[in-house]
Amino acid sequence: MKKYQSIESVKQNVVICKKCNLCKDRKNAVPGKGNQSADIVFVGEAPGKNEDLLGKPFVGIAGKKLDEALENSGLTRNEIYITNIVKCKPPKNRVPNDEEKSMCNDYLENEISIINPKIICLMGNTAYHSILHGKEISKNHGRLIHKNNRMYFITFHPAAIIYNQKLGKIFNTDIKKLVNILQKLNKK
Repeated sequence: MKKYQSIESVKQNVVICKKCNLCKDRKNAVPGKGNQSADIVFVGEAPGKNEDLLGKPFVGIAGKKLDEALENSGLTRNEIYITNIVKCKPPKNRVPNDEEKSMCNDYLENEISIINPKIICLMGNTAYHSILHGKEISKNHGRLIHKNNRMYFITFHPAAIIYNQKLGKIFNTDIKKLVNILQKLNKK
């Protein structure tokens, strides 16, 4: 793994990255963004259309759903760091393939290592499978998993709420649970 010294150096390398074919169709690469001392790092799948246009993560409808859940739980974007498994928008918003995920893995690992959060929140099947090799998020959401001296919390991707309104309440409950876990950790 290539080691970067700062989030800024990760960002600079993401923006110019040409490791895989996703760079050919992107308007902007989308590095992670947020509080570099965050207790929680949120990890999604990949940038979408709005993210690709603006070069920022979670600025579309899914981002609004996440913001609402954070607000309902007493958190703001200023308190968290948010990133994705891959840093460029896949064509037609398809799921990133294994090569694309492996090309971006150094960036993600460096973001997590530099920030060193208390909890990494994996949002959606792609993040869950990519990092923990998990399956069936519907059966495992709301769970805390310890692996390799890191703590992971599993939940749905906020984009899933757009297509299945019933998940909205579950997602909000999961984020509240995540914040409660963090509060208990901070009291120790």
